[in-house]
Amino acid sequence: MGGPEIDHLIGLLSKLPGMGPRSARRAALKMLQQPESRMLPLAAALTLAAQAVRPCADCGNLDSQDPCTICSDEQRDRSIICIVEGVGDLWALERARVHHGLYHVLGGTLSAMAGIGPEDLNIPGLLSRIAEGDVTEVILALGATVDGAATAHWLTDQLRSTGVSITRVGQGVPMGGALDVLDDGTLAAALRTRRAT
Repeated sequence: MGGPEIDHLIGLLSKLPGMGPRSARRAALKMLQQPESRMLPLAAALTLAAQAVRPCADCGNLDSQDPCTICSDEQRDRSIICIVEGVGDLWALERARVHHGLYHVLGGTLSAMAGIGPEDLNIPGLLSRIAEGDVTEVILALGATVDGAATAHWLTDQLRSTGVSITRVGQGVPMGGALDVLDDGTLAAALRTRRAT
């Protein structure tokens, strides 16, 4: 096609989420057609991010400062910690602007099938944050999967003795969602988490 450099670029791009070989070829072609305005700035941004971005020692968010900008923000409600599986979940909640407290990234969920136990997750950091005494509520914002439910149940058992209020995000029918296209688990969760209107 165009030499080993191009094949290597396409190979790397195709490993990105949502990028198959066809999308990677299109992206590579666009960048190669205007390398000064597209490829070189991207390469510089990738290098800078690789050198500067690290996990926050407090919550696990990715940022160029430690503690991260969320943990450093004095306007955040420090009495509420929202527990999420990964950084992508944290970023999604921040985009939605629905949580004004702090976060804690577990780095995954418990999974017997994958061999992931409590020792593989960022649970000690969470327990030490709660032990400091400022936290009054923990929100379990974990996915509606078998592993997410198992992790939420395990965390509830572990946190019950701390005296903090433990809540879970409501799960069910998304806004604009038609009932006939939802899976059984989502419909069941929607009925279980119903509330008075």
